[in-house]
Amino acid sequence: MKEDIRKYSIEELLEIIQEMGEKPFRAKQMLEWIWEKSAHSFDEMTSLSKELREKLKERFDILPIEISEHQKSDDGTFKIAFTTHDKKVVEGVLIPTAKRMTACISSQVGCSLTCAFCATGRLKRLRNLTAAEVYDQVVAIRNLAEKEYQKPLTNIVIMGMGEPLLNYAEMMKGISFVTSEKGLGMSPKRITLSTAGISKMIKKMGDDQSRIKLAVSLHAANDKKRSSIMPINDQNNLEVLGESLQYYYEKTNQPITFEYIIFRDFNDTLEDARELLDFCQKVPSKVNIIEYNSIDDGEFQQADPDKVDAFAAFLERNDVVAKVRRSRGKDIDAACGQLANKNKTANELLKN
Repeated sequence: MKEDIRKYSIEELLEIIQEMGEKPFRAKQMLEWIWEKSAHSFDEMTSLSKELREKLKERFDILPIEISEHQKSDDGTFKIAFTTHDKKVVEGVLIPTAKRMTACISSQVGCSLTCAFCATGRLKRLRNLTAAEVYDQVVAIRNLAEKEYQKPLTNIVIMGMGEPLLNYAEMMKGISFVTSEKGLGMSPKRITLSTAGISKMIKKMGDDQSRIKLAVSLHAANDKKRSSIMPINDQNNLEVLGESLQYYYEKTNQPITFEYIIFRDFNDTLEDARELLDFCQKVPSKVNIIEYNSIDDGEFQQADPDKVDAFAAFLERNDVVAKVRRSRGKDIDAACGQLANKNKTANELLKN
C-alpha cells in the first residue's frame, strides 16, 4: 500500500517535491490543499500541474476517514460511523445546542482501558488513529453541522472512543492541523481533551505547554471505588494523579474539569461528595456531574435525581463550581459511555 502523503511534515514535503524536480512553493500549495481545503484526492489540487499530480499518485495516496452512516436523535444529536481506509469503524457525535455546535471525536479504534461502565471499554483496541484521521473527523462533523444546521462548528471534545493520551503524538499532531492558521484555524481554547488519568502524559501536556483544555474522568475520589470501575487507577492512583494535575497546572495555569458520572448506590452520597471536594482542593477545578447512560447489562443504574441535586448543591456550598450535565442522544446510543459500534456499518464489517 502506498503511504498517505499527509503523514509528512512541511520539511519532508519540501524534500519530496525537490526530489521530483519541482520548486519549493509547490510543497506549500500541497499543504494548503491538504490542511486548509481538506482535499481527499490529488486530482482536486488544481493549482498543481497535471504532470505533478500524476507523479504524486504513483508514489503516494490520501487515505481519508469518511462517514459511512449516521443517525439523528430526537434531540437533534447525530451519531456518526466513520470507516477508515483499512475497514475499521470508529464513532463520533455532533451535539447541537442553542449556543454551540460541538464535535465529539475519537482517538483510537476501540479502547484498552476496560472501564466497567463504558461500552467502548468492552471493545478491543485495534489501533490508534492517525493525525489525519483525527483531523478528518473534525472536517466531516463540521460539514454535517453546516449542512444540517447552517451553523459552524464551535467546539471539539476528544471524548469519543479510546484514551487520547495513549495516542498522544498523533492526537496532538491532528489537533495542530485543526488549530493552525494554515489548517482549520479553530481556537485551542474551544478544544477539550478527556482522559481517564494517564499521569505521565498529563505531565507531558504540561511540559508541552498545551493550550487545549484538560478534563479528567474521575467518577470516584477514593482509590478502592475508583479502581473497582477503572483499572487504570491501579497504575495511576489518586495521589499520583493529583500530583500530575498540580504539575500540569503549574506549567499551563489552566484549571481542570473533573467529569463525575454518578451511579445509584455507588458514588452518590454526601460522603462521596466530601471526598470529591477534598480532591478538588488539589488544583483549581470545576466538576461536571454526568448522568449515567445504560449499556444494557444493568450493572449500574442512574442515581436518584434528588441525590444528584444534593450532591451538586454540597459542592456549590463549598465553593466548587458543579454543573449537572444531562445527556444528549441517548435514544441512538450516542451519549457519554455508549459508543460501541452498534450500527449497521460495523455489523457488516464484523461479518466480513
